[in-house]
Amino acid sequence: MAVNDRILCISDMHHPYAHPDTVAFLTAIKKKYKPTRVVCLGDEVDAHAMSFHDSDPELMSAGDELEAAIEELEPLYKLFPKMDLIDSNHGSMAYRRGKHAGMPRKYIRDYNDVLDAPVGWKWHMDLLLNIPGNNQLYFHHGLCKDVLKVVQQRGVCVIQGHFHTEFRISYLGNPNHLLWGMSVGCSIDSKSLAFAYDRTNLGRPIVGHGMVLNGIPHLLPMVLNSKGRWNKVVP
Repeated sequence: MAVNDRILCISDMHHPYAHPDTVAFLTAIKKKYKPTRVVCLGDEVDAHAMSFHDSDPELMSAGDELEAAIEELEPLYKLFPKMDLIDSNHGSMAYRRGKHAGMPRKYIRDYNDVLDAPVGWKWHMDLLLNIPGNNQLYFHHGLCKDVLKVVQQRGVCVIQGHFHTEFRISYLGNPNHLLWGMSVGCSIDSKSLAFAYDRTNLGRPIVGHGMVLNGIPHLLPMVLNSKGRWNKVVP
């Protein structure tokens, strides 16, 4: 089995404000699908306290938030010792803040050091992989809400995150390939004050992930019960 035959695509987790069943759901997905590669579409952490927007004073300070995020990520380090992660607006908050303050990158630690992440976790600005079916698959945090426009512009299959209410697969055919784009929702706890801004939007966040099995995309929604918890069913 080749490394890109069974790709698990994890959506925006925003630790420490991730859905409380994130690790349990991903553990069950790993057991069922046995992914050969794992890609996180970015926003693995939220960094709410360092945002350029107003932060909620009822939430944690930047230091406490980072420690809480690391504590929540540690089970994932054991579950997925190797992971490719895409650079993102929340995940890169320390770099963005440093740039805003005129700080050279050399003064800022890399992601692995900041998050105490294993060496198998590797960050990329974007990622292009060869997949079964004589296609290529492009990963980016989120270039356009309409993922099919990114497919048309890049001329390859595309997976993205960032847009929490987008959870869909769209197809595009050309004379040479059947191309597709997949948006994989998010893994947030929408009840957290960190996402209070979202309550003014008509669309609601969709919790879930994606799998690419032998070049074919599949959506894996985390179906929630009336109390907002995972119903323990693995799609």
